[in-house]
Amino acid sequence: MLFNPSEFTEHIKSLNKNQLKAISKLSRALNQFEQKESLIEETLDWVIKIVNAERGLFAKLNYSENKFELVAARNIEEENIGDLSKFSSGILQKTVVDKKALLYHDAQTSPDISKFESIHINKIKSIICVPIFKEKEIWGVILVDSSSNRQDFTQENLLFLEFFGNLVSLTLDKIIDLEKLSTEKLILENKLAENISIPEMIGNSRPMQKLTTMLSKVSKTDATVLILGESGTGKDLAAKAIHNLSSRKDKPFLAQFCGAIPDTLLESELFGYKKGAFTGAAADKKGLLEAAEGGTFFLDEIGDISNALQAKLLRVLENREIIRLGDTNVRKIDVRIITATNQDLQQLVKEGKFREDLFYRLNVFPIKIPTLRDRPGDVTLLANHFIENSEIAEKKLTPSAVRKLEGFTWPGNVRQLFNVIQRALILCEEDKVDADAIIWDEEDDFKIIGGSLKHIEKMVLIDRLEKYAGNKTTIADSLGVSVRWVQLKIKEWNLEK
Repeated sequence: MLFNPSEFTEHIKSLNKNQLKAISKLSRALNQFEQKESLIEETLDWVIKIVNAERGLFAKLNYSENKFELVAARNIEEENIGDLSKFSSGILQKTVVDKKALLYHDAQTSPDISKFESIHINKIKSIICVPIFKEKEIWGVILVDSSSNRQDFTQENLLFLEFFGNLVSLTLDKIIDLEKLSTEKLILENKLAENISIPEMIGNSRPMQKLTTMLSKVSKTDATVLILGESGTGKDLAAKAIHNLSSRKDKPFLAQFCGAIPDTLLESELFGYKKGAFTGAAADKKGLLEAAEGGTFFLDEIGDISNALQAKLLRVLENREIIRLGDTNVRKIDVRIITATNQDLQQLVKEGKFREDLFYRLNVFPIKIPTLRDRPGDVTLLANHFIENSEIAEKKLTPSAVRKLEGFTWPGNVRQLFNVIQRALILCEEDKVDADAIIWDEEDDFKIIGGSLKHIEKMVLIDRLEKYAGNKTTIADSLGVSVRWVQLKIKEWNLEK
């Protein structure tokens, strides 16, 4: 039964001096735990030592599916056991039905449980099974057993473990509440770390209409989405749109940028870690994939992760399970995965830099985000949107500024346009944003669509020479001209290096 004050005195009277000392020590130790996994593993080790058992199990009851899930299992050598089927499911179910602790000195001959096949297969003789309660319902069960008759499997120790189980349940309440607060904190921190400078996706061009349709359709499924596009096109906004339009919209949306982050740091952020997994790991930590339970997790610049991390991510996609750093317990997760990259993953696969099996797992539903130069009609719309949402919303673009904006190819896409508008708003002193205030980096000057045809041809050819490392055949194919034309223009404009 669930611990209550009226039973306290009777429990205390039933404990001997050594057990009282143990309870005092254990209660102080339990009060120091901050993660339920650490609590449960240490609890098992204590229980195994107290009753001189050979092994112990902590299983969580999944009420919706009416089955137990392995949280932790240990042997007398304090080694992990990873298979729940090694223990008697019949005993676990009986504990739930009876809602009380069970003790068997000789399970092989007991009429209540000798019928359970697992008892005979594992040659189990002695068993103690104690329910752990949370809010008057059984949260889980502690089970210890032995394949030989043990003198410490006594009624006295059964009462001791019942008392101990009540202490664990009280500690578990506190830890679960703390974990909820920790998860909420992690979600809030992740949201604050997002790039809030780029507003929502704006545009009414055909490419944007097509994109909106695709996002709407895929959001109604749980398919894994791979978002492709150049830097600054708004891949993160597309991921958020999928989440917000999906049935997971009321659950967390978390994101992690994968570029230029050390492997160990990225892995610990994604999967979490166990206390002592590495220097500085002072306590167990839940990873972002766990924190996003029931929601959506977005991995930006997936092409930058290492081969080792690719293998672990493949496991997440295939089995929907993770293992924290330094841990051996497998944890099931329910998270939709969305990834994004500005790289050619198929080319990386050919070069051996990206796993082919992972690529096909990610590429279930690819979405290409159009560049800003592919939707020039949206440039002015976006620019006005940025101005209206700025601190200087009363300023207007002049016709000359509009022409200059629409005559640029925007290699940095929407992000670059946003920065240029912010700069222009600072530079202009009147209530109008003129062309003189529209400034971009000098190296982008050749991307202006203006001037003479000869000038445009020269700038395009310079761009292709750099892009294709001077390969005249490839340049000719990309421009739809002959190799001879490329050779003549290089000579005419003295572009030969």
